[in-house]
Amino acid sequence: MKRFALLLMLLAQLTAWAQIDVSRIDIVRDSFGVPHIFAPTDEEVAYGLAWATGEDDFKTAQELLLVVRGKLGEVNGKNGAILDFMYYILDVDHVVEEQYETAYSPKFKKILNHYAQGLNAYAAAHPEELLHKKLFPINEKDLVKSYTLTLAMLANVYIDIQKIFGDFIADYEGSLPEGSNAFAYSSKKTTDGKAYLIVNSHQPLQGLFSWYEVHVCSEEGWNFLGGTFPGGAAPFLGTNENLGWANTLNHPDFTDVYKLQMHPTDKLKYKFDDGWETLEPIVAKVKVKVGFLKIPIKKTFYRSKYGPTIKNDNGYYSLRFVSGLDIRASEQTYRMNKASNYTEFMEAMKMQAHPCTNLIYADREDNIYYISNGLFPKRNPKYNWTGVLPGNTSETLWSTDYFYPLDSLPQYLNPKAGYLFNTNNTCFNATGPLENLDHTKFNPTFSYELEDNNRSIRAQELISQYDRVSYEDVKKIKFDNIFNEYLFTSGCENLFMLTALDPAKYPDIADAIAVGRDWNRSSDVDNKEAAFLFFAFYELSAKLVERASIYECNAFYEAEYVEALRNAKKHMLKHFGTLRVPLGDVQKLVRGDKVLPVGGGPDVLGANTTEPYKNGMRKSFVGDSYIMMCQYNKDGVEIETIHSYGASSKPDSPHYNDQMDLFVKNEFKPMTLDKATIYKDAKRIYHPGGTGTPAGITLEK
Repeated sequence: MKRFALLLMLLAQLTAWAQIDVSRIDIVRDSFGVPHIFAPTDEEVAYGLAWATGEDDFKTAQELLLVVRGKLGEVNGKNGAILDFMYYILDVDHVVEEQYETAYSPKFKKILNHYAQGLNAYAAAHPEELLHKKLFPINEKDLVKSYTLTLAMLANVYIDIQKIFGDFIADYEGSLPEGSNAFAYSSKKTTDGKAYLIVNSHQPLQGLFSWYEVHVCSEEGWNFLGGTFPGGAAPFLGTNENLGWANTLNHPDFTDVYKLQMHPTDKLKYKFDDGWETLEPIVAKVKVKVGFLKIPIKKTFYRSKYGPTIKNDNGYYSLRFVSGLDIRASEQTYRMNKASNYTEFMEAMKMQAHPCTNLIYADREDNIYYISNGLFPKRNPKYNWTGVLPGNTSETLWSTDYFYPLDSLPQYLNPKAGYLFNTNNTCFNATGPLENLDHTKFNPTFSYELEDNNRSIRAQELISQYDRVSYEDVKKIKFDNIFNEYLFTSGCENLFMLTALDPAKYPDIADAIAVGRDWNRSSDVDNKEAAFLFFAFYELSAKLVERASIYECNAFYEAEYVEALRNAKKHMLKHFGTLRVPLGDVQKLVRGDKVLPVGGGPDVLGANTTEPYKNGMRKSFVGDSYIMMCQYNKDGVEIETIHSYGASSKPDSPHYNDQMDLFVKNEFKPMTLDKATIYKDAKRIYHPGGTGTPAGITLEK
């Protein structure tokens, strides 16, 4: 019966697939396998994008959708189950079902519909690739739910969930990194009079929230190249012929936490003003894969007037967060994709559907722009909104009817200094020092971060050395891998102590202390001191995560630095026989059977965060992953990009790891938005579900 039901599902999807005229959709693969999708309408492009995504990374596209169905734990075990539970905690189903019908324009609903049909068609044609037999078919709401969960993760809601929930959620191994870089330069700062944009988000190199490079082009004016996550119906960042943008994560106060005052005897009753309200239970049932078994786990969460509610040993805590209040962010991104100038771009931004992230912009008219974006409600200033709030009064229950307008947020347009940047640092250090905004001029309940980090210190230091920068100068700045003199980073306020310990006080690690003192703070692939120091760094970083305070400023005790150096020494001697070894011998970029030495490090501009690999080595897993360099002038845009691995996540693809050699050398591949050039140089042209034609042969339209 199960096989029969699966067959019926596949036949139904094949029927739906037949209703789309795939002969109108071309998927054009370039020499690196990047998909360029061409079709008459935007929705047909979305269908082709879904099919290409299935070809390149169907596994990842399915994983976030499995969370929407509460079934990732059945496939990925405990780590997947944690995301399943997080989805229930965030109450995403309730939000999307409540808003979907009125949230989107008819056009964008068509785009979502066609994208869902494209994934369904791929699933029907490739049942052997299904991760779970009950996942497909999907629909538009499933896509919106996956978007909504992703935005909640980007807005750092999971950090507060970790703190409330304790060890279970804190064990999640897929948390988003805090690192990203973005730069824009106008002709005031460049030697050739062009405007430059550098897109450099730091994401996981593979799996959930990793970048997938795509080019979408319709006859309705959608012509955009950039990065999306597998399963995204439009690029999230990148460029069209006229303008482009980059995003970095920001960390103002997007989430409020409330401690409820519970009734002394009446279970699930909590005080609110002069009366009592009742918590609404949300029962989450998840199965967790353990070997060949699937173990059922049930947890109960709640819904209060404030929002999703979690019980721990200290009581009941509610969360109220802006990322769950507006589901239109995906349509805003689509409209940003199609903007042809700064005015149209700002019209899309005024939707204010994106709840978070910094955005840095450049265009062919020589405009550069930066906004530290966010949704901020009116909050009663008499309360400390960065702490735990009293959950017994309407005074702390802010309304969802009003959010501060876009022009009240920190932003810069065409500064005289001629440059803008962000590295997840404070938005009050973004351009020339004389033009940086004054944080005291903004609403204190927004709680924008005020800290810099190593990357922002280095960026400001390097850019200020030039009266004007060349394109090659800009690349050197982007790939800089030096730590500042004091090893300052927003993650730890006294990291310099790691290299400042007294060897006479600790004779057993005097040689280790000497390595730190000799280190020139470089993370070049040939540097012989960095590898040892990095092992100590990562041990200390693990302590920050254990404290669930990764986004707070922290200091370590001297004894903790000593312990980290002792453990790093033990590790280096065991696996390498010496404390001084080239970083590239220890730090690798790995995919399949390709293993390459790679430089960079945590919180340098050439960012590279690693995890244990084998034989004592470490491999990259977060950091520089998809990078785009854009040069704008009156004639249009010149584009170069690079991906850490390749266009496909399938091991049997020739594009599984074919960009790695360029990536480790900080080199790029040229890209274009020009349709004629793309068809002329194509390696494969085909329709969704079709077979490729020889290179250079254009299919009939």
